[in-house]
Amino acid sequence: MCGIVGCLSWTSPTDPLALDRMSAHLRHRGPDAAGVTQVGPLTLGHRRLSVIDVSASSNQPLSDHSGQFLLAFNGEIYNYRALRSELERGGARFRTQGDSEVILEAYKRWGEDCLTHFNGMFAFALWDGPRRRLLLARDRLGEKPLFYFELPDQGLVFASEPQVLRMHPACDAGIDACALAQYLSLNYTLGERHLLKGVRRLPPGHFMICAAGETPRPRSYWDLAAVFHDKRHFASPAAAAEELRDLIDDAVRLRLVSDVPLGAFLSGGVDSSTVVAAMARVLPKSQVHTFSMGFGVPSYDEVEQARAVAAWLGLDHQDQVVAAETDEVIAAIRWTAREPLADTSAIPTYRLAAFARRHVTVALSGDGADECFAGYETYVADRLHRALSWLPTGLTRTVGRLVDALLPVSFSKVSLDYKLRHFLAGLPLDGARAHASWRDIMSLQARADLLQPWWRGVAADPGADPFAAFAPHVAAVQDCHPIDQAGYVDIKTWLADDILVKVDRSTMAHSLEARAPLLDHRLVEFAAALPVAWKLNGLRKKHLLRESQRGRLPDRVLDGTKRGFNAPVSPWLNGPLRDFARDTLASPRLHEWVRPQAIESLWREHAARRRDHGLTLFGLMCLALWLDRT
Repeated sequence: MCGIVGCLSWTSPTDPLALDRMSAHLRHRGPDAAGVTQVGPLTLGHRRLSVIDVSASSNQPLSDHSGQFLLAFNGEIYNYRALRSELERGGARFRTQGDSEVILEAYKRWGEDCLTHFNGMFAFALWDGPRRRLLLARDRLGEKPLFYFELPDQGLVFASEPQVLRMHPACDAGIDACALAQYLSLNYTLGERHLLKGVRRLPPGHFMICAAGETPRPRSYWDLAAVFHDKRHFASPAAAAEELRDLIDDAVRLRLVSDVPLGAFLSGGVDSSTVVAAMARVLPKSQVHTFSMGFGVPSYDEVEQARAVAAWLGLDHQDQVVAAETDEVIAAIRWTAREPLADTSAIPTYRLAAFARRHVTVALSGDGADECFAGYETYVADRLHRALSWLPTGLTRTVGRLVDALLPVSFSKVSLDYKLRHFLAGLPLDGARAHASWRDIMSLQARADLLQPWWRGVAADPGADPFAAFAPHVAAVQDCHPIDQAGYVDIKTWLADDILVKVDRSTMAHSLEARAPLLDHRLVEFAAALPVAWKLNGLRKKHLLRESQRGRLPDRVLDGTKRGFNAPVSPWLNGPLRDFARDTLASPRLHEWVRPQAIESLWREHAARRRDHGLTLFGLMCLALWLDRT
C-alpha cells in the first residue's frame, strides 16, 4: 500500500523538488521509502509501505529493465505470481520478487487490456516511453483512490489524496457548489465530483490515456451491469453455496500473501467472521490475529460478539474500548474531515486501524458483502416499498404524524423510530428514487432551508440532486429485478464513494493496509449472477452467504441480525462532544454556506430529542473542519 503523485505537462514539466514536497504529505500512506523521477513531460512521485518484496529493489517509481516504462503503483495484485509465470513463459525478464514489476511487464504484453488480467486493488500511473503516453488506472470496485485535475495544455496533476492537489499552483482552491449540495444530502460526494472545484476522481473500473494533443477521458474496462443481466443456472442452492464457499476460501488465500505481519478486523458479524474463518483454514490458528473496537454503548458495541467468535474459532483476539471524550475520537473526526467524509463509522475504523497497526501491517476486512449479497436494511425497505407503494399519500402522511407522536426519538443505532420515519418519507417515491432516499441524511427541502439564500439557486440545480448521479447506474440495470438494481447502484455509489473511501483513508492514516476478500471481482460477479431470492430470501438478508458458512461459524452468528459498525454520535452530541461540536459549527467559513439560525434550530431539536439530527450535525462538523483548512 502506497501513495502516488504526479504531474504530466506538455509545456513545462514540474520541478521534482516541488513534487517531492507534495509527496511528503502522503508519508502516512508510505513511510518506508520515497522517490521522485522525471522522464520527458512526466514527473512522478511515490511513497512506499513495504508489504511484498520489502527489499529496496522494489522501491518506486519503478522502471522495467529497458528503462522505457515507468510505474508508480498503490495497491496489491494478488494473482501476481500466476501472472509472472505466464509472462516469463512469454519471454519477460524480472529483477524483483514483487507485484509492481508484473504490472509493467503485463502492460508491455497486453497494453491497457492488462487491467482485465489483474485480481487486486490498485491505482497506478504507468509511463509508456516509446508511445509517449501515460496510463492512469483504478481497480474494478474502487478500493484504491486516484484524484486529478486537468492542466490547460491537456496534461494533468494526480494524487492518491485530494488535499495534495491543492499544493499545486494550478489547482483552483474554490468550492464545487453542486458537490457541496450533494454532500449536504448524503454526507459524501458522488461519482467523479469532489468538493474542490475542478478536481475529479477517476471512477472505479476505469482507465485514462493521456497523450499530447488528446483530451484525457475515463474509459471503462469492466461491465458489472452485464453480469446482472446474465443470470447463471445452478443445480441447487446447496451447489451454489458450495461454489461460494470455495470462492471465498480462494479469495482469502490470495490475500494472505505478505512479507509483513498480517491480521484481520473482526466484529462478530457474518461478513468479518466469514473472512476470519477462511483464514483459520489456511493458516495455523496461532497465526490468525483478530482485532475489534467498541465504545461502551450497548446498541453500538460489538466487542462481546467478536470475542465469542474468536473463542469459538480458537484464535488470538485483541480488542479495545474507547470513550467518547478521549482525544483519539476527536483526532479521528478531524482526520475524517480531510476528505471530508461524514460517515460515523470512520471513527471506529480509524481507531481500530490505529490499534491493529501496533501489531500488524496488513488487516483483512469483511467489506463488500452487504452490497453484493443484500445485507442492508435498505433492501428490506425496497421489498416493503413494492408491497406498500399503492397506499395513498395522505394515509402515509397520517401514519408519519402518528409515528412522530407515539414513538420517541431513541438515539439508538438504526432504531425502529429512525427506520419508520425514513421509510415513510420515501414511500410515495418511485422504487429507484425511494432506494436512493434511504441513504439521504437531509431531504432536498431541508437542504434548501439550511443553505444561505444566495446558494439556494445552486441547490435547485438538477446536478445538485444526488439522484442525478444515481440515475445512470439505475438505467444500466433498468431491466433487472429491483433488488438487483438496488445492489448495483449501491456498489457504484455507496460502496465506491463512501465505504471504501472511509476504509482507505482511516487505515492509511496509520500506514495499515486493508484487504477486502469479499470484493474479489470473481465473488462480486458470482453474487451479481445469483437469483435475487438467494440473496434476499423473503426478508432474510444475505441468505446464501449465511448458508455457505453453515458448520464453519456458530448458528447464533449466522442467524443473528446485522449490527453495523458506527459511532454513537447522536448521544455524544448531547454529551461529551457537545462543546467541541458547538465550537466547530461556529465556523465563519461554514456560515458562508449555511445559515447559523438553521444550525441552531437543529441543535434545539436534537437536544430536546424531538428529532435525531446526529448525522446532519456530524456532517456539518466535518464540512466546517474541511472548509477551515481550504
